[in-house]
Amino acid sequence: MADVMRRVLALLAALQTGKAFAGDELAARLDVNPRTLRRDVDRLRGYGYPVETQPGPGGYYRLAAGRAMPPLLLDDDEAIATLLGLATIAAIGSASEGSVDDAATRAYGKVDQYLPKRLRPQAVALRESLETTAVSAPSTSAETISTLADAIHHAQLVTFDYADGSARRVEPHRQIHLNLRWYLLAWDTGRADWRTFRTDRISNPRNTGRTFTPRPLPAETGIDYLRQGLARDQKRVVVTIKAPMTEVADAFKYQDVELTRTSGGTRAVLRLDSWHWLVLSLAPLDADFTIHEPVEFRAACARFGARLSERRFDADAEVDGLTQDVVGREEVLGGDAE
Repeated sequence: MADVMRRVLALLAALQTGKAFAGDELAARLDVNPRTLRRDVDRLRGYGYPVETQPGPGGYYRLAAGRAMPPLLLDDDEAIATLLGLATIAAIGSASEGSVDDAATRAYGKVDQYLPKRLRPQAVALRESLETTAVSAPSTSAETISTLADAIHHAQLVTFDYADGSARRVEPHRQIHLNLRWYLLAWDTGRADWRTFRTDRISNPRNTGRTFTPRPLPAETGIDYLRQGLARDQKRVVVTIKAPMTEVADAFKYQDVELTRTSGGTRAVLRLDSWHWLVLSLAPLDADFTIHEPVEFRAACARFGARLSERRFDADAEVDGLTQDVVGREEVLGGDAE
């Protein structure tokens, strides 16, 4: 199947030049026999590509003109994944003009017209069936990501303005997506050291066109280096929870966590600033758990649990607490809450 796909893509690339090819010429170019060429042309037509054929002497194969873009060569699962991916990206951020999420929103509404005809009804049905919730995350400029990608690919120096008011000149190495944020990992020539930059805080990126020799990264991968930096002041936490992995994953959805199934539930390994964040994630699970490390987190949670078990609430105190909570929420919302 991989060989077939390579042949079909090579055939499509040749036809997209706009040239009309004689059968023998095209078969020789693709290093296939005429019979295989005819089968591959039929496959392209099955995907919705309008391949014109003129048989006999002076005959040819060519892609019909007058189409801004031929249908994408996607199978059913790939088409679904494309739409779901666009819907997911569109839900992340504020959809500001020129952002990746804004571009995904626009592409999501029109991508089905570029699919093979047989897949378009399925794409329409999928779109009508989906609803996505907005996820609070900073929007990132599509142009910035594209500029950085080109510079990384060609190993070229980049300059940009950063949110702290500084002007930077860097050797870009990788773009990294972690916890709903985009980062640039680069060698900062002014600081003579590796740095990670939030991509949404980069403005006016400019490719200087000057090349550099890529340096060896002081970590296995860019993600490893970024994680080391983000977790520098955090504690390694290991906890076993008597709950299914799917529920634990949902509870820790905003954490960079490693989950493993165990005979009694789920083992979670992550890094946190304080034990308070661990309690906030564990509370909604309503499941027993064991904190293996660090010792100070286990002791702090034990003390907190003891305070909760000793606390007694009477009806008046509970009503007073609820009233104060409502007032506080109204103040946060600016008053006049309806």
